[in-house]
Amino acid sequence: MTTKASSTNGAPSDDVHLIVAKDEEVVIEHHPEDWIAFVLFWALACIVFLQFFTRYILNDSLAWTEEIARYGLMWLAFIGGAVVTRKKTQIAVELLGNLMKPSLLRTLLFALVDFVTLGFMGLLAYFSISITGRMQAQTMTVFDLPMSLVYGGVSFGCFLMLVRQAITVWTHARQRWQKADDYMHQLPID
Repeated sequence: MTTKASSTNGAPSDDVHLIVAKDEEVVIEHHPEDWIAFVLFWALACIVFLQFFTRYILNDSLAWTEEIARYGLMWLAFIGGAVVTRKKTQIAVELLGNLMKPSLLRTLLFALVDFVTLGFMGLLAYFSISITGRMQAQTMTVFDLPMSLVYGGVSFGCFLMLVRQAITVWTHARQRWQKADDYMHQLPID
């Protein structure tokens, strides 16, 4: 940033910048669930466009597009949940932990949150397998395929979330649940 405030006539110089932005290196990670979600998303976009085109342009709707789009959206939601779990961007109420100063109580709170989340993911994976087994006898409306295929994708997403949360718990445990001091403690209080 240039600090030269004025030119010879007293007016501000042209090379004074109030905002200086620097580009940072962008790291693109490639994980399996990212690619699966990417392919599912674009397949859903094509299927929904096909449904729109056949229904409103050709006036002769394809029967299978709505059902497959619904099932694909279910898969996308749960596989996307694995992406969210890996990035640690779930919806959370973090006010209490952010207001606490670094201490044993704060560490225990973060550990408890991690283990409760891991337990929830474990129950979700267990019940998704249970539902998948029960849906073996039921078939899809349009295709003569078992509904367990649909719920198998949900189970896959639940197990991906469980694995990603277990990795998160392991990582946080190795770091002893130490979180970088939040901005609340860095603000000068007068």
